[in-house]
Formats: sequence, structure tokens, C-alpha cells
Amino acid sequence: MTILTLTSESLQHEHICCAIADRKCAQGYGAKKRWLAEQHAHGYRFSRLDARGKVFIEYGPGEQAWMPVIAPGWMVMGCFWVSGQFKGQGHGRALLQTALEEARKLGRAGLVSIAARKKMHFQSDGAWLLRQGFREVDSLDNGFTLLALAADGAGIAERPQFADSARSGPGPEAKGVTVYYSNRCPFTEFHIGTSLAETCAKRGLTPTIVKLDSVEAAQSAPTPATIFSLFLDGRFVTTDLGVCMDSRFDRIVAGALRS
Repeated sequence: MTILTLTSESLQHEHICCAIADRKCAQGYGAKKRWLAEQHAHGYRFSRLDARGKVFIEYGPGEQAWMPVIAPGWMVMGCFWVSGQFKGQGHGRALLQTALEEARKLGRAGLVSIAARKKMHFQSDGAWLLRQGFREVDSLDNGFTLLALAADGAGIAERPQFADSARSGPGPEAKGVTVYYSNRCPFTEFHIGTSLAETCAKRGLTPTIVKLDSVEAAQSAPTPATIFSLFLDGRFVTTDLGVCMDSRFDRIVAGALRS
């Protein structure tokens, strides 16, 4: 199948894979499309399989990355997802090659991706990326890793690393439930504004919600997972947006605190 790289114009009528028909997330879907259109002017790209499903990759210049990484001269990957019936058909490698070719064309040193030592929601599959030739160049105590793949014939660039804000986290002064999120995902607006609000109210909690609404805010965030991260008393808990739901909040939080 064909891989499409959407433009600010084609974004108006092409789907962006996630929340295609989820009515409750329509506001977030529109916000993600607007975010992609705005970031396109800064070199950010969204490439997907020409099919109705979650098979896509996002990538852009490190200087404009919406995450706390220092990667000048590199291309930094955002969401990268191949789901369901599309797995095992080589689509992941094809999407990765699309991003790598763009990096080469622009004279970038290669690709950088945030992953994790253990599976985390909305994070790339680190084990799979390592099998494709990526190598770990930085890591955090909470399990996040930074992986890099050099492009053939690329020049020398600064070694990518996490920004200091990602290492320090929100700090011990952060009390209770604190959430950081952005419009990088169409699901966040609804589940944070509705599901989490209801879940916390039921438990007598007042969450602190921090929306990362600029590249500067994202690059100085206390978490690499700028799509969604939940902290409890300053301690990282999860990137799983499902924690917003009443039926899953207690189990996810308790599991994180035991680890």
C-alpha cells in the first residue's frame, strides 16, 4: 500500500488514524489536526498508510520537537504506531524508512526516538527500534530511554540527550495528582477534561492540569511523555490515558506505587 505524507492542505480532508469515528473525542481530533497543520510549517511531518487504520509515523527537526530533548541537527520522531491487522506486514519498516529518507534529504544526522525500558503507552517500541539499528544514547531513572539511528553519510551532530527538566521531574513540591498533556493526541482533551475530572471528584481529589500549549513549554516539561503523563506527589505514575477512567484509576496508581 501507498504511504501518504500529509500537508497542511491535505490534512483538511485526510484522516489522522486515531479517533477517526470517536464522537466524544471530536474536539480533540480537531485540535490534533490543527496542531499538525501548525507544526507542518516548522518541518513536522505526518506519514501514514493509505488505509483506514492506525498505521503512521510523525517526525520533525529536533530544534522544534515538542518534548524535552536536546537534539539539534537530528530528526525527532513523535507517535509511531502500527496496529491490529496491519502488524507483521513490513509497514513499520516502511514508515521508518520514510522518516529516515526525509532526514537524509534535509542533511539531518538521523532519527531520535523516546522509548522505554518497559512498555509504556504512547511510547515507541524500544526493543523493535533497537533491532532496526537504533542505539540507546540517554536514559532516565523512571524508565524512559532516548534512542538514535544515524543516517548513512550524515555529518557529525551533537549527541542527543534529555533536557534537565525531564531529569528533575515536577519536584517534591508537587502535591496530589498532577497531569501534563498536549494536543499531540486526539484523545487527551476528552479524557482529561471529562473522565479524569469525574474520577478525581469521586475520590475527593483536585488534580493540577498543565496543558503544554507551546514548543517552549513542551521542551521544558518535567516528563518526556508530553502527550500525557500523570504524577502523584511529584512521582511519575503512568503515560496510560486509561488512568483517567474510574474503573482503572486505582489499579494503575497502586501498581505504579508498588514498583
